[in-house]
Amino acid sequence: MTTSASPQPTDEVVDLCRDLLRIDTTNTGDNDTSAGERRAAEYVAEKLAEVGVDAEIHESAPGRANLVARIPGTEPGRDALLVHGHLDVVPADPDEWSVHPFSGEIRDGYLWGRGAIDMKDFDAMVLAVVRDWQRTGVRPRRDVVLAFTADEEAGSDYGAHFLARNHRGLFDGCTEAIGEVGGFSYSVDDARRLYLIETAEKGIDWLRLHARGRPGHGSMVHDDNAVTALAEAVARIGRHRFPVVMTDTVRAFLAEVGDVLGIEIDPEDPETAIAKLGPIANIIGATIRNTANPTRLAAGYKDNVIPGRATATIDCRSLPGQSEELERQLRELVGPDIAIEYVQRQPALETTFDGDLVEQMSAALRAEDPGAHPVPYMLSGGTDAKAFSQLGIRCFGFAPLRLPADLNFSGLFHGIDERVPLDGLQFGVRVLDRFLRNC
Repeated sequence: MTTSASPQPTDEVVDLCRDLLRIDTTNTGDNDTSAGERRAAEYVAEKLAEVGVDAEIHESAPGRANLVARIPGTEPGRDALLVHGHLDVVPADPDEWSVHPFSGEIRDGYLWGRGAIDMKDFDAMVLAVVRDWQRTGVRPRRDVVLAFTADEEAGSDYGAHFLARNHRGLFDGCTEAIGEVGGFSYSVDDARRLYLIETAEKGIDWLRLHARGRPGHGSMVHDDNAVTALAEAVARIGRHRFPVVMTDTVRAFLAEVGDVLGIEIDPEDPETAIAKLGPIANIIGATIRNTANPTRLAAGYKDNVIPGRATATIDCRSLPGQSEELERQLRELVGPDIAIEYVQRQPALETTFDGDLVEQMSAALRAEDPGAHPVPYMLSGGTDAKAFSQLGIRCFGFAPLRLPADLNFSGLFHGIDERVPLDGLQFGVRVLDRFLRNC
């Protein structure tokens, strides 16, 4: 029974999220300099233990901690649902922010901090719902498996992939999953909002280019310069626009958008319609073609020495079924003298926008927002779903948030002054509670 001292989940979610934001879980991609994941996992374990939920912590390397717990359902014959969220965040430079990125400051109706929307907000929502269930005696219909992971921001090898490879028994019975970057709103007008539910995500094709040349003195005429060859290849990639490829998910999304906005969508020119989508145009625009963006360069060791080697890192994202074609296109762009090495290669995912789980997501959104219009969409990035899908789990992005119409949500991911609206957090708790009880 609820006591007068028991906090409401819509109030507690703010405190939980604030606590998590104050734990620096920066993932640099290097085990020696990444920090805080163990401390965050222990915090989650403590909050679950307080209400009687046992959790297991599994380290893939010292400090790279993952937590898994199972909430038994009332109908044990049903398939289980996986609810997953990562605890790591990308680096943040305090000098670039309006507040300290690990302060968890509340200002102007928002909770600020690195991870506020990627994705400690969802971690806190899940904790708030489960803690309230345990205090009030609520049980879901099906088993709900909770996974809080490390290393999502660097490819998930120490996180979700580690769990899927080494502890797959923890996910016995799980056939469906929900995770990040879905269920957020896009305002059509004051009365109507699209809620984008992720049914697909692009593949990760991170690679390095390697150029070799003849080393020599910087003062000499030199026609075999590795830096020059690499720079030319990088420039060709960086300026290239890959052709439009319309996937089933993007077609379905644009059809829904066309109906809601009352506009004609030309399948031969989807960019005209996408340009009208305001803050979410960046996400959607990246899902109609393969992309490749140079992110890092490395060469040389002295100002007056021409190096014999130069390397560049390219962040490539491939559409479903397009990874091999993207590689062919890249090899054509860089030419025969530049070597390509894959750093990460994980497949794109795509499922259909149908079934009982989708109906329950949609019903929960509409119950809390009568103006909700759920639609499928493809995420331009990647998530831990890539690991869990290898266990035969059908994955969706559903971390519900009702957002202010003027908030550039996509710009906050890995951006400066990341923040989440307090009322959006509370909306998410209500939607998740309703969804998880009934799905």
